[in-house]
Amino acid sequence: MKIYQAINKVPGGIMVVPLFIGMLLNTFAPNALKIGGFTQALTNQGYPTFLAMYLFTVGTKMTLNAAPTMLKRGFGIMFAKVGIAIAVALGIAHFFNGDVLGLTTLAVLAAMNDTNGGMFLALTSTFGNKEDAGTYVPQSIETGPFLTMLVLVGAGLAVIPWMTMFSVIAPILAGALLGNLDKDLRDFFGAHEPIIVPFMAFTLGQGINLSAVLTAGLPGILLGITVLVLTGIVCILADRLLGGSGVAGAAASSTAGNATGTPQAVALADPTFAAIAPIATVQVAASVIVTAVLTPLLTAFIYNKNKRKNGGN
Repeated sequence: MKIYQAINKVPGGIMVVPLFIGMLLNTFAPNALKIGGFTQALTNQGYPTFLAMYLFTVGTKMTLNAAPTMLKRGFGIMFAKVGIAIAVALGIAHFFNGDVLGLTTLAVLAAMNDTNGGMFLALTSTFGNKEDAGTYVPQSIETGPFLTMLVLVGAGLAVIPWMTMFSVIAPILAGALLGNLDKDLRDFFGAHEPIIVPFMAFTLGQGINLSAVLTAGLPGILLGITVLVLTGIVCILADRLLGGSGVAGAAASSTAGNATGTPQAVALADPTFAAIAPIATVQVAASVIVTAVLTPLLTAFIYNKNKRKNGGN
């Protein structure tokens, strides 16, 4: 059976499919795995462990020896993406009481400020050049819930102790330290990162009831389109202003699969978000799928537009 190939046909499948399997199990047989021992560790109670493992492996990829031009463009794209995410999320928080068209500040912030790294690298490798792909090094700082927590705390929308926030970024820092000290360690953990993802997604899904999906459908699709349009525009402009072709900016207009874990991570740190975290998670998952379909189309459009402008070369 070609199960793995079938999963990979789904946009963000290695994250999204286990997530929805976990949701199905939690909805229709919530106590099936709650039998103690190692089996129960695969329920939602094991999610923080898998998230910590994932953040550590991501950290090992953050090298400091990237070329200055890559760093300049990469940071420019990152600040553009995170900046528009903050502006929109805080606008919803302050002018719409934290909810507009069913989308909460938490869902918007989580979906908009985290780029799908695998898709970015694949698209820039196809439509861009080595320098385009290299701009992801600083962009990888977006990965995980830390920036979302930082924004929520800084805006006074969440009460999260600084030590709790540091505990979120600590695995990333530890991974970055080891990854920069030893290339073999960086290669080892980087190669095994995909193994962690389905377990993290499955345990995350174990904390979500599918009844929440019914109320998250259309807003989730709207969220994905919003991410593509708004972050796509600002990231393309930032890329071009810093000397790029716009391809890298367009490739950054997606939502990362791991962003689906951010609402739950925030809720673990600040329980006042616990009520909206399940719906926010489903909406972010919808954004992952929508942008996985549309971001390649936008990137191809920018590439072809540049090609026509350069006379077909």
